[in-house]
Amino acid sequence: MDVLRAIKLLKEEGYKYTDKRKHMLQLFADEKRYLSARDVQEFLKTNFPGLSFDTIYRNLSIFVDLGILEETELDGEKKFRYTCPSGKHHHHLICLKCGKTKEIDACPMEKVTTDLSEFQITGHKFEIYGYCSQCTA
Repeated sequence: MDVLRAIKLLKEEGYKYTDKRKHMLQLFADEKRYLSARDVQEFLKTNFPGLSFDTIYRNLSIFVDLGILEETELDGEKKFRYTCPSGKHHHHLICLKCGKTKEIDACPMEKVTTDLSEFQITGHKFEIYGYCSQCTA
């Protein structure tokens, strides 16, 4: 996902194009890591000093609902990043210090041997946490 495709998708889904949304989307394009709503607010406060945390969070939720961003939870806080462009099923290794991510092609669900026939599986999530080589140096 990139800023132009994200803006196009917003428009197609009936959402307005705003400078705030463009700045938010550009931040995620530039950072390429998981960011919190507070990170976004800190970045935007220079250009949009009155922008509320609720407005930021509402827009992040819209971006997730539209598949522009994906979310995870780190240290009890929701974090967001652009949805991976690979389009294939995968999982992530996430640095706990800088938020850098690496795709993992393997899926642990393939190894589950428990009988799950009583459940209708709608999704799953698998993430590995640690520290990247730059953060441990």
